[in-house]
Amino acid sequence: MKSPLEAVILAAGRGSRLNEMTASQPKCLTEIAGHSLLEWQIMTLKDAGIEQISVIRGYLKETINPAALALDFKTIDNDIWAETNMVSTLTCANELLNASTCIISYSDILYATEHVKALLANTEDIAISYDTEWEKLWRLRMEDPLSDAETFIQQDGLLTEIGQKTTDISKIQGQYMGLIKITPNGWEQIRNYLEGLETAKVAKLDMTSLLSALLEQGVRIGATAISGNWLEVDTVEDYQAYCQRLKTPGWSHDWR
Repeated sequence: MKSPLEAVILAAGRGSRLNEMTASQPKCLTEIAGHSLLEWQIMTLKDAGIEQISVIRGYLKETINPAALALDFKTIDNDIWAETNMVSTLTCANELLNASTCIISYSDILYATEHVKALLANTEDIAISYDTEWEKLWRLRMEDPLSDAETFIQQDGLLTEIGQKTTDISKIQGQYMGLIKITPNGWEQIRNYLEGLETAKVAKLDMTSLLSALLEQGVRIGATAISGNWLEVDTVEDYQAYCQRLKTPGWSHDWR
């Protein structure tokens, strides 16, 4: 019997690299192309067939209010968001992850419905999606893509390396998008690993470091290839570049 489907959006952090844009609201409420990042994500996830969506709040959590925003989602709070990283925020959804297959989404990304469906179709207990057209997006965002891009190597649909700095572009088969599928069995493997770490170490752990550590432990991680039609709003420069690029139809990374 299949476990029910849920989605968890990790929205506890401020997104300080957006500067004044997040002075009075969390990053996920940043508006682009007529809707907030959060609204775009909820529309996409529901279009992919996921009805139950939870948002993990932290910074200015009272502004992420389903009734006030007229959006359909539940909330979970990470009240120590300022002292913890994204993996700690993920553990706040432990109860959901134990019971349901979940799509985990960063709060600062946008993506097409078909990307969610493709990730759900991956049969591994832990799977991530990656963009094979990453270089087009990175060149729009920065002069030197290798200044930010990290290694990503997969073989036969299984991740073998992620998250290392490199000057060798051949070691970058794509870039991880910030979308993960985790089944209850997959979460058990993640939880077992985290329980072996000191609390302070878990608090500092970011997601790519977790994925890399799981690989070292022999955990299988599926890799689902996609081609464009997504983006990450990390900096003010990202936001401005996207707003300009969206004025011209046919952009490879337009998610709509």
